[in-house]
Amino acid sequence: MERLRILTGDATGPQAKGPKIIAHLCNDIGGWGKGFVLALSRRWPEPEADFRAWHRGRAGNDYGLGAVRLVQVEEDTWVANMVGQRGIRTDSGGVPIRYDAVERCLAALTEHAVERGASVHMPRIGCGLAGGTWPRIEPLITRTLCARGVVVTVYDHA
Repeated sequence: MERLRILTGDATGPQAKGPKIIAHLCNDIGGWGKGFVLALSRRWPEPEADFRAWHRGRAGNDYGLGAVRLVQVEEDTWVANMVGQRGIRTDSGGVPIRYDAVERCLAALTEHAVERGASVHMPRIGCGLAGGTWPRIEPLITRTLCARGVVVTVYDHA
């Protein structure tokens, strides 16, 4: 089993050689405009454009909670748009994070990473606008990615 590494830095600039996947969580209503996605959009236009097209075509594709879509942004780098939150607001129905959907996303991400021989890089997914907690997210990463030997680096922004 591979250990999860936590570094201070920017997840949009992975500190690794070889194939890399930058993973983050998205919502199920097609919203893109706050949080980590702003850093992604500043660096590459493709993840946002693909996410919006994926959402627009949702009647005929797999878009929804638990779905993952990889977008190639460089020769050896992909962004994984992972739908792991219901809506965008915390209200009487609770926080947007859906841990079961996050786990399904991470399981699919594991397969993509293994297939490509890629390391995975991410912020503390689900712990910002989605309202999740790291003590609930970290074991999901360990059970999926790390258990299959995928090198995972989590970046805390400086």
